[in-house]
Amino acid sequence: MRIQLKNEEFDMRDFLFIVLMIGVFSAIGGFVYETIFYRLAWGYFVKRGTTFGPWIPIYGAGGIFMTVSIWRFQKNPLAVFLISFFVCGILEFFVGFVLFHCFGGLRLWDYNSEPWNFGNIGGYVCLRSVAIFGIFGFLLFYGVIPEILKIRKRLSEKSFKLISCLLAGIFICDIILHFAVYGLNHTVPR
Repeated sequence: MRIQLKNEEFDMRDFLFIVLMIGVFSAIGGFVYETIFYRLAWGYFVKRGTTFGPWIPIYGAGGIFMTVSIWRFQKNPLAVFLISFFVCGILEFFVGFVLFHCFGGLRLWDYNSEPWNFGNIGGYVCLRSVAIFGIFGFLLFYGVIPEILKIRKRLSEKSFKLISCLLAGIFICDIILHFAVYGLNHTVPR
């Protein structure tokens, strides 16, 4: 099977390395977004996320799910927005629900106590968050992915794959290290 992104075709193996890079960039983008949002909402800086580095895993997963869900519709901006809106909203709700109900009340986010939480559903998801995911999907497909593809063209195939694996490996090791140090029922101290 071949996948087309921005008028370029990739086999599944090449697409995997692009998706790894998309996951890392999405996780970093989520960290930047939350840092800015909570600075504006609360008036002070807060270290967001459950990792030591500047990335938030749920945004990385969201970026990957968006890419896999949307690539067929990438020429339709409204479809990109709406699919991102719904796919990431469902992902956020599902992960939040499972964490709470299967891991002893664990909440890595809680819209019950968040600013601007209109459309809040059980603290797991709210309209603001899914609207932001829709915008992120748009930015991902029309901004980030084209830049990743430009980087891929500038580098040798081997270098791109190495950098993709290295960044994804550091990100995954950070997640594992956090849980090794703090366990499932603890977030990084703020």
